[in-house]
Amino acid sequence: MSYKTPTILCVDDEPLNQTLLEAVLVAHGYETLAADDGQKALDLLDRRQVDLVLLDVMMPGIDGLDVCRRIKGDERFRTIPVVMITSLRGREDRISSIKAGAADFISKPINAEEVLARVKMLLQSKGLCDRLSSAYHNIAKLTTFGEQLLTDFDPAHFDFMKNIDMIVDQIIRNGTNLADSPQVVLVGLMDLAGICQWYRYDSSGVINRRSCIHMPLERNLTFTDSGDRKVVFYNEFDADSSESLLVGELSRHLVPVSNLVRCSSDSFCVMALNYGRDVSIYDAGVLNSVVMQSLFLKSLAMQVKDTESAFDYMVYALARASEANDEDTGAHILRVGDYCAVLARQFGMSDLFVDIIRIQASLHDVGKIHVSPAILKKSGPLDEEEWGEMKKHPIQGQKIIGGHNRMTVAAQIAIAHHERWDGSGYPYGLKGEQIPIAARIMTVSDQYDALRNARCYKQSFAHREAVDIITHGDGRTMPCHFDPRVLKAFEAVASQLDEIYMASQTT
Repeated sequence: MSYKTPTILCVDDEPLNQTLLEAVLVAHGYETLAADDGQKALDLLDRRQVDLVLLDVMMPGIDGLDVCRRIKGDERFRTIPVVMITSLRGREDRISSIKAGAADFISKPINAEEVLARVKMLLQSKGLCDRLSSAYHNIAKLTTFGEQLLTDFDPAHFDFMKNIDMIVDQIIRNGTNLADSPQVVLVGLMDLAGICQWYRYDSSGVINRRSCIHMPLERNLTFTDSGDRKVVFYNEFDADSSESLLVGELSRHLVPVSNLVRCSSDSFCVMALNYGRDVSIYDAGVLNSVVMQSLFLKSLAMQVKDTESAFDYMVYALARASEANDEDTGAHILRVGDYCAVLARQFGMSDLFVDIIRIQASLHDVGKIHVSPAILKKSGPLDEEEWGEMKKHPIQGQKIIGGHNRMTVAAQIAIAHHERWDGSGYPYGLKGEQIPIAARIMTVSDQYDALRNARCYKQSFAHREAVDIITHGDGRTMPCHFDPRVLKAFEAVASQLDEIYMASQTT
């Protein structure tokens, strides 16, 4: 890992002072830039990255105080320390320098040891300030990114590894300053069997990459000593670091480690390796926020999925109870839900609506709980009184389902799945688009399954016959009973409904 050599701008109109400053600084590993007047100094700041300015006060043209004021008045350069080099010793002169924004003073004649001591101290302070600013920038960026993740969060389709890929990509492509980005990020995931799978992400020196690709590591690594979350950072010159063993293992088997930031728990670990500078607690804080965000989303997705699974189970349980006295109980309620989903998708409904109707269509006949088993199991035609009781089941179904907003589609289907497009249905004789779209889709699905399925009072029809009856009519069932657009969708996907029906006969 190569760390950036600090660059110091020396501004003095006396060549001897320039030569002395350059000799002292270069000998101790600093890079220098020289300017013999204020305007040249400002031009150099525009073109080159500078870490500190040594600035003579008395110069022709723009004097040192004015140059200092301009540096501190520019947002780009405000954090660069400015040291005034002056032969003026009066209190008023020093106060003027402080007001201009100077961080320190060096008196002429220049003393090499004093210059080096002040430069070292100010560069250390600037380094800490830069790290804090970088950490703030990273946290702000990740917070914005996290807000977008939460906005787009879909627990039903949450992919933990895809989420990790996106977050690590944010860490690696951290802007144009490579020093603030790690070269390598490692992610470890512990499964229920206690086996850890590691993934490696490399920046490859590429800025603004489109995405990160994770790949498994061949070697397993131990990343935590206990179940407590551990947040640490390491630099290669740290003495007696608790991370020395881990760093040694990584350096031997993976990549030489100059610095490391690690956040781990008993099931998840993220390590960022080889920033272009020493790392600090601020970098560890950024990484910890990433870990916490990822684990939170994973936990939230699992909880929501568990809740949704329990909700779906209870819907199906209620549907099975409603069919207890009917024939072909379980398969019918599952098939009509799948039929509705296929038709809804063909009709252009949203993925969310497709998922909802697949589950809630199973409650279309829940009102049959209130219908006498003798009527439901009667092999012959129903008399007028019995038929009157049967026609009540849509109303009873709507009452059972209730008015909860999560059950809106189920309630619409229950009350209106026997309504017909031409107004000849029941219980209210609704017509056309007075019938909710979910119920219009259900009407076709239910009719198709009724035709395919044999009952004690009717024969079963083959797929082609059932489609022909629905699309052309047979006297009892007529095309005018159905929404023409839903009927068109049915014709387009009828073969898929046949596949669903046939698959149910083999399970």
